[in-house]
Parts: sequence; structure tokens; C-alpha cells
Amino acid sequence: MTLHVDEIGGTGASLLFIHGWGMHGGMWGGVLERLAQQHRVLAVDLPGHGFSGKGDAGGSPFTLDRVVAALAERFAGEAPLTVCGWSLGGQVALRWAVRHPDQISRLVLVSSTPCFVQQDGWDCAMAPATLEAFAAALQQNYLQTLRRFLSLQLRGSEQERELLAVLRTSLLARGEPDLAALQAGLDILRDSDQRATLSAVCQPTLVLAGVRDTLTPLPASEYLAERMPQARLAAIAGAAHAPFLSHPEAFVACLLDFLQECDHE
Repeated sequence: MTLHVDEIGGTGASLLFIHGWGMHGGMWGGVLERLAQQHRVLAVDLPGHGFSGKGDAGGSPFTLDRVVAALAERFAGEAPLTVCGWSLGGQVALRWAVRHPDQISRLVLVSSTPCFVQQDGWDCAMAPATLEAFAAALQQNYLQTLRRFLSLQLRGSEQERELLAVLRTSLLARGEPDLAALQAGLDILRDSDQRATLSAVCQPTLVLAGVRDTLTPLPASEYLAERMPQARLAAIAGAAHAPFLSHPEAFVACLLDFLQECDHE
């Protein structure tokens, strides 16, 4: 898998950002430029998304482990990274931290969860039937399904209407994502349950959540922070599933505070 990576200025420690389902590395908005004033900022397009291109997903199975392997290979020559994963990107970051702990010095999990769908004893998640309906709709009209997913991400957020317009404009700025990659991403969200591995994530971790998030509810973030040995939670009031867009100042402040604390430990 060939991965497209944007690099934005900065000479400090490297921060790598991994986007969510159906998105691309350009969806992070202006927070990357703000962080690049102090850090070397990288943003990856996952296989079949953005500039990584359709061919990078269609030739071989797009699975969580294959994506992690591609990231580990792509960044093998880098110094240990701080990796920030949003939603599906958080699932990727968690697996990467466990499989290749030497490559990741710190984690930031944004609107993330160890298990996206409901299981026995796990209610702070999406109902399996809802995700199945998304997968079925994807085959019928995947652009309409993506737009519907955007609205779910922002539901309940402050400035919801304005942010939805911004996301819809940005969605196809790097071309249409590969349908096979979209379906495979839903398969990852359906099948991945990383609750049992959280105690093995030893990197300092910031779990950053929106209080109004309905896709990955706040209790899921609280669970992450409680189960990882060096994790702490920061919840942004008024934010839903995309706090870096709805509350960029608070998002950047939380991230920089976390990094500074880690540097002084």
C-alpha cells in the first residue's frame, strides 16, 4: 500500500494525524497549521482515501492489520511519533501502538472507542443493525451515505449547520474514496473489539472527546481512559464527533497541554 502523507512545516517533534471513515487527511481543518507552529505535523490519507488512491485499496484486502503494517513500514525510519487518530483512525492508532510500540511515543485518541458496535455488556456504542443499514445503503448510493454520515458526526454540536457545510465542501476535495475501501472500513468498525488489549497500551495517552458525541459516546472515552495505564481524558463541552472542527482552540490547547506535560515527565 502506498500512502500519501502531507507534511506541514515545523521543526519540533513529529505529530501524525490519522483521519476517520470515508474522510482524508485534509479534513482536520486549521488545527494542523496551528500545531505546525511548534511541531512537525504529518497527515496521512488511508488506503483508498484522498490522494492515496483507489488502486491502493483494491489490489489487496483493506484490513486493520494491513493498514497498520503499511503505516509501520511507511514510518519505519522516523523517530518515535505522537499519533493522533480520529474515530476509525483511533482504532488504527490503538492497534499500531500494541503491534509496534517502539514507533509510537504518545497517543491522542479523538472521538474514539475500543469497540464501535454494541456487544454483550457494552452498550455505549452503535447498534449493529444501524451499521448494517449503513453498509447496505453504501452499496446503493455511497455518496449519499457519506453525506448522511457527516450529519451524524455533527449531530448535537454547537454550530452544527455551519460545520456540516464545511465538511460537505471538504469531503470530495481529494476525489471520491474507493467503494471497496469504504466497505472494508465499515467491516473494521463492525468487527474490531480492542477492549482486551487496552492494558497493553503503555504510551502516555490523551483521550479527547466531545461531550455531545452520539457516534462514540462519552462513556466509551471514559472507558478508554480508565483501562489504559497512562491515559487521561479531556472532554470538550458543546462538541460532538469532530471537536477539532467545532472547537479548534480548545482542541489545540488540550493537545499542546498534553504534549508539554509529557515532555516534563
